[in-house]
Amino acid sequence: MAKLYFYYSAMNAGKTTVLLQSAHNYRERGMNPLLFTPAVDDRHKVGVIRSRIGLEADAAVFDHETDLFSQVRLELEQRNIHCVLVDEAQFLSKNQVYQLTEVVDRLEIPVLCFGLRTDFQGELFEGSRYLLAWGDQLEEIKTICHTGKKATMVVRLDEAGYALKEGSQVEIGGNERYVSVSRKAFKDVFYGGKRVRMIDPLERAAEARDDDLQGDLLD
Repeated sequence: MAKLYFYYSAMNAGKTTVLLQSAHNYRERGMNPLLFTPAVDDRHKVGVIRSRIGLEADAAVFDHETDLFSQVRLELEQRNIHCVLVDEAQFLSKNQVYQLTEVVDRLEIPVLCFGLRTDFQGELFEGSRYLLAWGDQLEEIKTICHTGKKATMVVRLDEAGYALKEGSQVEIGGNERYVSVSRKAFKDVFYGGKRVRMIDPLERAAEARDDDLQGDLLD
């Protein structure tokens, strides 16, 4: 039976890698996955889903005007579609989440959505709110905070490492702008005014190993 799945996490938990692996698994079995990615995510090439470890795949692009149910039906006129996978699903609108429930309920095609749950202010994204409300199966993909605890939230940082408290909900960026943190660390940084010391890149990890990496990373 087809279901609407929502795989959510903080940043850098490997959501996109899991999506691309799922698409590969379908293709390996002779099935056709249909991938969607938001037009607003232009960190790489528009229309390409790319993970941090270098995996990538072409995808159909959607914006807030896209009718996803109609798009899937058009694709079905050309070929069988065995699964729909949506990257950065937090950018979906309420209507688009409803359209995806129609893909599941009327077309009987499973839909797998991958995205963030909350924004840099600790508020739910619109797409995530309705995926949590209407999804058949909710799965958390876990990652860790720099404190060693499970990271469940995201903060947007300025150049000095302090939390930005205002701004557009949608502002594309990577590790240079956003850090995944635990709820406690989020409160310390966002409300308590503490600074996050940005972790050195992997190529510098060897020298940093001698500097007590387990120490407190919050000032």
